[in-house]
Amino acid sequence: MIRVLVVDDEALIRTGFTHILSAADDVRVVAAVPGGEAVATVRQLRPDVVLLDIRMPDVDGLTILAELRRLPQAPVVAMLTTFDADEYVTTALRSGAAGFLLKDTDPEQLPHLVRTLAQGGTVLSSEVTRRVVDGYLDHGVRDSASARLTARLSERERAVLVLLADGLANTDIGERLHLSTGTVKGHVTNVLAKLEVGSRVQAALIAERAGLLTPPPDEDAR
Repeated sequence: MIRVLVVDDEALIRTGFTHILSAADDVRVVAAVPGGEAVATVRQLRPDVVLLDIRMPDVDGLTILAELRRLPQAPVVAMLTTFDADEYVTTALRSGAAGFLLKDTDPEQLPHLVRTLAQGGTVLSSEVTRRVVDGYLDHGVRDSASARLTARLSERERAVLVLLADGLANTDIGERLHLSTGTVKGHVTNVLAKLEVGSRVQAALIAERAGLLTPPPDEDAR
């Protein structure tokens, strides 16, 4: 059973997400609270997944995210957004958010997305994926520390990292590289360990900053 906490200052959003998720046999919403009660509720109930509004009037969602990430047994946190808060995307991803869910997500998809989060996967809307891949996060600016981290990877692990950063799930990566899903999962585990990160999103950011997602310059075009 996946234990979920919904954090949003809008009662309608809390009620809607609770109703949708409670219909799934393997998902249980342990609580739905406004932002000011989030950290205390996590400490008390220890949910597996927290769906956290990125912007609330009483407390900043990014502040809550930072506090939750410091807990000894931190839950997986995905940010809820209407995507009018683009300036917060970079900070949230770098602070350890496992993904973003639009508040108008298709109700039929919501339980599946929560399962993906609980299994250690990444949930990104197409808008966020494009920002990561196309350079929303320092595109073209190669970071030497990130380059040193990616240098630890084998050729196969680098290939997995690039596809992971493109938003592909393990099964899709396996199809691209002609590998079993179990083998891909092992490669992903190794990639995260070697890059010293705890999520696929953070690994994608390192890949971007290391220049793995930027085509090399064409010498002839200079």
